[in-house]
Amino acid sequence: MLKLLRNLIKEPMFVIGSFLFLTTILAGLLGPSLYTAHPDAIDSYVQPFKQYELESGKHIKYWLGTDDLGKDYVALLLRGLQNSLYVGFMAGIIATTIGTLVGLFAGFKGGIIDDVLTMFTNLFIVIPSFVVLVLVSASWPEGRSLTLIAILIGLTTWPWTARSVRAQAASLRGRDHISLARINGATNLQIIFKHILPYLASYVFMVFIMQVASGILSESAISMIGLGPVGEGSTSLGVILNIAKDQGALTDKKWWGIFPAAGVITVMVFALYLLNNSMEGVFNPRLRK
Repeated sequence: MLKLLRNLIKEPMFVIGSFLFLTTILAGLLGPSLYTAHPDAIDSYVQPFKQYELESGKHIKYWLGTDDLGKDYVALLLRGLQNSLYVGFMAGIIATTIGTLVGLFAGFKGGIIDDVLTMFTNLFIVIPSFVVLVLVSASWPEGRSLTLIAILIGLTTWPWTARSVRAQAASLRGRDHISLARINGATNLQIIFKHILPYLASYVFMVFIMQVASGILSESAISMIGLGPVGEGSTSLGVILNIAKDQGALTDKKWWGIFPAAGVITVMVFALYLLNNSMEGVFNPRLRK
C-alpha cells in the first residue's frame, strides 16, 4: 500500500489532479461558512447582472458581480459548488455500489445468473440514460431535491460499472486462491467479499472517481435545461448556468454569469480525469512497462 502511494506521489498527473480537486472540495466545504455574504441575500439597489459594485468608491463589494436578482455571485458559486459536489459524490456512491455488486455476482457465479444479470445490465445500457433522467426529472415539476437528483443519476449510470466489474470478476473466478478458498469451505459471499473484492479495490475506486465526474456533469446538464434541483438552498453550478442562460448573460457579454461556474465544473471534472489516468498507470503494471 505504501509502495503504491509512493508511486502515485511520483505521478505529476496525480499531484495536479489531487491539488485541484482537494481545492474545490475545501472551497465547497468551508467557503459558504467563511464568505460573509449570504447567497440568498438580495441587494435591491444593485442592477441585475452588474459586473461589480464599489463600496465607498474604494472597496469592491461584489467580486464577481450579481445575478439577475442582485445576489452575490461568489456566494452563489460557493453554495453551487457545495451542492454539485454533494450530488456528484452521492450519485457516484450509488452507481458504484450497484454496479459493483451486480458485476461481482455475475462474474463470479457465471451460468444462468451471469446470463440474467448481464441481460439486465445490457438492457439498461441500450436505453439512453440521459433521456431516462430527463423524463423522470420532468415528472417531478416540484420537489426535485438535490438528493432526488443524485439518486436518479446513480440509478441510471450504474450499468457501465457493472459491465466492467463483471469482466474483472470473471477473470479471477478460476484463480488458485479462489479454488483454495472453496476447498477450505468458504461460502460464496466470503469468496466474493474476502477474496475477489480486495483484488478489485483499486479498480473499483477508479470507477468511483469517474462516476463522481459523471454525476457532476449529468446534474449540470439536466439543470442547464431547467430540470435540476428546485427549492431554497438547492442552487447548484448547473442551476447557476441555467439562470444566466435564461437571462441572456452570454449574449449580453455578461461573462461573470457564465464562465466562473463553467470554469469550476471544468476544473473538477478535469482533476478527476487526471486522478483516474494517473491511478490507472500505477495500478496496471502493463501500462507502467
